[in-house]
Amino acid sequence: MSLKKILLTFILVIFSVNAVAVTPRSTGKYKNWESFIAETDKGKICFAQTMPIKRAPAAVKRDESKLFVTFRPSEDIKDEVSLTSGHDFKSSSVTASSGKRKYSFFSQKNFAWLLDDQEEKKFIKLMKKATNVIVKARTIKGAETTDHYSMMGFTKAYNTAKKTCG
Repeated sequence: MSLKKILLTFILVIFSVNAVAVTPRSTGKYKNWESFIAETDKGKICFAQTMPIKRAPAAVKRDESKLFVTFRPSEDIKDEVSLTSGHDFKSSSVTASSGKRKYSFFSQKNFAWLLDDQEEKKFIKLMKKATNVIVKARTIKGAETTDHYSMMGFTKAYNTAKKTCG
């Protein structure tokens, strides 16, 4: 799937271009994670998401940061890992790490994704075992941002999103 198609699909899902806005509905809150479902004209979309427990530096103005795992059964998409750090990314600057494991994301504007299905499977396995994940990125002006995400509740939120769209 092309980067352009992924971005457009994600934007259409989350910020529907229809006259009627698609509002995701919570399907469960689990510690620092929450699962959601959204009904669209293309079918249902389910996702687990969290926000960072710590963000730095405070001096960099930016929107909310979020980490997602998304399921779109009508498009045969499952386990899609994506994130936003609340700013447009400098190209090839987004990494997520936990312990000694480090993953590189590709980005477009203010969203970033893992490169392929295999990386997503490995990252989700890591998220299930990890205590936290640290995302580092650079703004288009070069400032480094760091977001600390707790993985407490991830497995339950992930399983709920997966089951809801299963």
